[in-house]
Amino acid sequence: MNERPVRLVVSDDLERGRASVFFRGLLALPCFVWLGVWTFAAFLAAVVNWIVTFLRGRSPAPLHSFLARFVRYATQVFAYLNLAAQPWPGFDARRDYPVDLEIDPPAKQSRWTVLFRLPLALPALLLATILAGTNANNYTGRANGLDIGVFSLLGVAVLLGWFAAVARARMPHGLRDAIAYALSYSAQSWSYLLLLTDRYPSSDPLTAVPGLPSRSDPIRVALEDDLRRSRLTVLFRLLLAVPHYVVLTLWALLVVPAAIVNWLCALILGRSPQPLHRFLAAYLRYQFNVSAFVYLVGNPFPGFTGAEGSYPIALRVAEPSPQGRWTVLFRLPLVLPALLIANAYGALTAVAAVLGWFAALATGRMPLGLRNAGALGLRYTAQTYGYLLLLTSAYPYGGPCLEEAPTIAIRAAPIMTPAGSPPAAI
Repeated sequence: MNERPVRLVVSDDLERGRASVFFRGLLALPCFVWLGVWTFAAFLAAVVNWIVTFLRGRSPAPLHSFLARFVRYATQVFAYLNLAAQPWPGFDARRDYPVDLEIDPPAKQSRWTVLFRLPLALPALLLATILAGTNANNYTGRANGLDIGVFSLLGVAVLLGWFAAVARARMPHGLRDAIAYALSYSAQSWSYLLLLTDRYPSSDPLTAVPGLPSRSDPIRVALEDDLRRSRLTVLFRLLLAVPHYVVLTLWALLVVPAAIVNWLCALILGRSPQPLHRFLAAYLRYQFNVSAFVYLVGNPFPGFTGAEGSYPIALRVAEPSPQGRWTVLFRLPLVLPALLIANAYGALTAVAAVLGWFAALATGRMPLGLRNAGALGLRYTAQTYGYLLLLTSAYPYGGPCLEEAPTIAIRAAPIMTPAGSPPAAI
């Protein structure tokens, strides 16, 4: 795992003041006024930096330092506004801020990539927009309350985190890390665009946020994939998936009544019956395998049975365990926040697949960052629907995480273990 030239540093303790959360947009307004002034100066500096870097092949140290401080300060302000940090950021890039950036000194850059930096950065900015909404492309000092871009991952995480922080005076770890992931990729994208680095942004969630928790969830993903992709199957991936979607539609006709019966049984017995759990878990695995194939997270054509261990991008589902009857009774309203996040992760998975489609056609490999970003989205979606179908009582974990050794009696493997080296990071 190579260290990136632009790295997020997180030392936040998740504690939040209810009053500061409630009035966060208003409190951040002075910082955004100052950021707007700084942005104008940064724009002029960026133009000069582009000309000098193209001529010399390296960004001048004073311009690099100024633009690096601008990106760091913007990241701190957006971290404060979007509840990833608690202290007020002030009017300069603080070294002790709980969400900060480390940016390497200027290094030699290819003049060709400098010349075409804007078009080269467009795919990264597109992915940053999916992750962070207006925050990704708005280092301009505008603050409209919580300017969250509600359809982005950051936007949904901030919306739900706001309610959680007001109620509990604490930010949920998963939501904070989801926000940090979006901020990290946005900062990398802007650093690349402003010529602070020649290294393309990495969308790998496992390297974007430091100090990820190790978890052993009842529903987990094990990646045993080498990133190689068949160009022919990549080209016709959607057409090849048509038979699977037909089978999934037919299977869903049985899943709906089975889920209703499973809900009644779990309400009475306090757990899912083994036969129903096995049937619904097989459906969830099959749906996951098809999605992994379609979104280029996996390469082989999946089978039609949803059998455990039948696909290299494996979904592991634990055996049934006791569940609280009250959470079973109100499972549908309880799952609604998770469905909002799953929708945002679905957009991330789709954009990662589109960008990965071009990369895989050109190189015969799926970039590691895009593969892991897609796997993160599929994992959260599977956990959400597993929770809805009463396969588990564990609520979906909203952020990226590491996978610890399982404590339940199922075969498992580490989640999103890097395999191979991508030709380029995105």
